[in-house]
Amino acid sequence: MSRYSTTVQSLLRSSVKKQSADLHRSVSQARWLATPSSSRSEFSQKLADGPSLDEFISGNAPERVVLGNTSQPRLPSYLKTSIPKGASFAKIKKDLRGLGLHTVCEEARCPNIGDCWGGKEGATEEEGKRAATATIMLMGDTCTRGCRFCSVKTSRTPPPLDPHEPENTAEAISRWGLGYIVLTSVDRDDLVDGGAYHFAETIRKIKQKAPQILVEALTGDFDGSLPMVSVVAKSGLDVYAHNIETTEAMTPYVRDRRATFRRSLSVLEQAKKDGVRVTKTSIMLGVGESEDQVMDALRELRKVDVDVVTFGQYMRPTKRHMKVDRYVEPAEFDRWKQVAEDMGFLYVASGPLVRSSYKAGEYFIENVLKGKATEKRAKKLATEDALQQDSASVQ
Repeated sequence: MSRYSTTVQSLLRSSVKKQSADLHRSVSQARWLATPSSSRSEFSQKLADGPSLDEFISGNAPERVVLGNTSQPRLPSYLKTSIPKGASFAKIKKDLRGLGLHTVCEEARCPNIGDCWGGKEGATEEEGKRAATATIMLMGDTCTRGCRFCSVKTSRTPPPLDPHEPENTAEAISRWGLGYIVLTSVDRDDLVDGGAYHFAETIRKIKQKAPQILVEALTGDFDGSLPMVSVVAKSGLDVYAHNIETTEAMTPYVRDRRATFRRSLSVLEQAKKDGVRVTKTSIMLGVGESEDQVMDALRELRKVDVDVVTFGQYMRPTKRHMKVDRYVEPAEFDRWKQVAEDMGFLYVASGPLVRSSYKAGEYFIENVLKGKATEKRAKKLATEDALQQDSASVQ
């Protein structure tokens, strides 16, 4: 081998070694520059500060070691629900899968699914189905809006509507055997009518096939189009529901920017003008609202003659959604129930686990069809007449 060849090989080897050293140095520097995991280091520190094995063996260990995120309020025991079970629940779930129906009970991860689908305790399977309440979601499972509290998936361009859905849904529900059904839908701002005619057609088909079934429609705001509200309101439904969700002040922080408190009031007002027998709305507590704000919201609802209001605790669906501001005590829910009833609402459901359609059929049947609503209003009118007569006699 020539001296030239030896020199070239030596230079190549040194060049490779230098490149390898530079690469190793770059990787080490990158690792050094990477931000260390604060959660991992905090967890390690808590473990180091905790009791040792000898302390456990000797019985001198502290009673409780708190790990994880302690800055957020912990879930109270009264918000922990049991695993859904029962013959009625199992039958409804099986039927849903076979009929290809979507329910908001499942899509929104409602904690009351076992309670509503379970029907009456101790009843037969058929009686349980008639007493159960399920909320069917129309127009697909993809919403065009992104409210900060809702776990339903979103998209600007959801799939097109199924033109056979009204007929298929009505046929399925008529064979299902429920006494009360709640229909709701995702918001479809991509459609000219917001899906109003699709919604109304489904209700008409249900009433044609099974006129004995009571139908509640829980609608969106149809982008503020009151004529579209009227299309649904005049379709033959029994209850028109639209949720304000929260107070006027908290609306921009809780709901999609296209949803406003005043627009929601106009939807409920229009439904009443169109002759709907019962209008209904729902308010979540625990999102940062104040007591005065809730009172203002209730006053505004009474101005547009809303009949039914429900109060429930906001529950964070996932870590991607807004945080819970506080967990409201059951006693406070009881107080809001009394306040709302004193303000003249036809019916009030209030509790940590209450949702908009929580046991809706049971409440409607017991408080409207059985005459309790008429009796309550009659007593109120009689009291007002008596006060007016007393006032007139004094003058």
